Amino acid sequence: MAIASLSGKPCACPKQGCLHRDNRQFRQIDGNQLAWAYPGRSRHGPYASSGQHAQRTGPHALQAQKRAGEVDYVVFEAGAYEPGSIRGMAQMLKPDVALVTMIRLEHVGKFRTLEAVAWEKRALVDALEPGGLAILNADDLHVLDMASGARCRVATFGQSEAADYRVTDIHAAYPDLLRFSLRWHGGDIHMQTPFPGEHFWLPAAPAVVTALELGVPPEKIAARTASFEPLANRCTVLVTDRGPQFIVDAAKAPWHSLNIAFEMMAKATAVRKRIVVGQISDYTGSSRKYGTAYGTARDVADEVIYTGDNAHRSRASQADRDSGRFVELRTPKEVSDHIKQTAVPGELILLKSSSNLHLERIALAWTHDIRCWIPACGKKEACQTCGLYEVPFQDHKSFIADLRLERRKGRLGRLLGGLGLMRRS
Repeated sequence: MAIASLSGKPCACPKQGCLHRDNRQFRQIDGNQLAWAYPGRSRHGPYASSGQHAQRTGPHALQAQKRAGEVDYVVFEAGAYEPGSIRGMAQMLKPDVALVTMIRLEHVGKFRTLEAVAWEKRALVDALEPGGLAILNADDLHVLDMASGARCRVATFGQSEAADYRVTDIHAAYPDLLRFSLRWHGGDIHMQTPFPGEHFWLPAAPAVVTALELGVPPEKIAARTASFEPLANRCTVLVTDRGPQFIVDAAKAPWHSLNIAFEMMAKATAVRKRIVVGQISDYTGSSRKYGTAYGTARDVADEVIYTGDNAHRSRASQADRDSGRFVELRTPKEVSDHIKQTAVPGELILLKSSSNLHLERIALAWTHDIRCWIPACGKKEACQTCGLYEVPFQDHKSFIADLRLERRKGRLGRLLGGLGLMRRS
């Protein structure tokens, strides 16, 4: 993640390279990175851009920032999706602060090795000027190595005793939500978060560190974190009325994230547990990966449901199929119908998949009249962002056209009404 400061000068803090501005604002930009609404006297708001969209649109992302008006900070989640993707963005952004949380092998077809991913993400640190700040994970050797040769000040975080900001007392076991403590030379801070899994300490802790380094008071950080609203489909919890509880983790599903999600389910307490697995990123044709995932999920859940084009790759035994431990359903609509027919009040259901299947519709169907059930619509944004999940997919274009026409009519009516008032006056 990169933070570019767009207004003000570094404060007079004794801390060298401090980028704190009084009363500036921060807010959430992604499920993996946090920031805080920090209202104060400043009239400027924040602008945030997330993930590959910001990178692939290049200068258009900065044009969007201009449309957002005057801001104090621009926050980019700079996810690496191919070689050169971060370096180009870093050269354009010239960030003041760079956060690197971990190195994992995603987009396998593009990077192949962890070293290649680390080299790409290092571009954020390399782009920092001497007055900048790099916040690095001390527990990840690929990340910690980025401190070597850095031209700027470095602050480290992690569970390691050598970290500048040490994370301790991590606990989450749904329905108990994540809490942890952070210790540094300035004292201790105890954090309560809205996240259902322990793995969320990894993005939450560096966000706390960033706020501390930028001069936000610890009590404000704790309060804003406790009231933080997670992003849709990033382990979002949905509790239905006299129905299931859902953990919706349907934004992405790289291989390394599956065990993390399954461990979260293993620690949870519920009357029954079910796991729905859709598309695994980068492994669309791998029976071995889907088979391994099923074995792990089976040890955790009372029922495992596979859906999508790769549902047949589970390698589930005939005995599991016959007993109902494993269910293979081709479409999200079939999964939704199955869950509604077999739901138990208070049960916990994990929806885990890449975004292409939009498994979030299975949970939304308990609170909305979902009518868009096309297996794969081709849209990258979440259903909550699209907003058309109550409109049949084949009617989306005409619905949008009618909506735009009504808006034009409304604007024209207001314009003509205003002209009429001017003539009468």
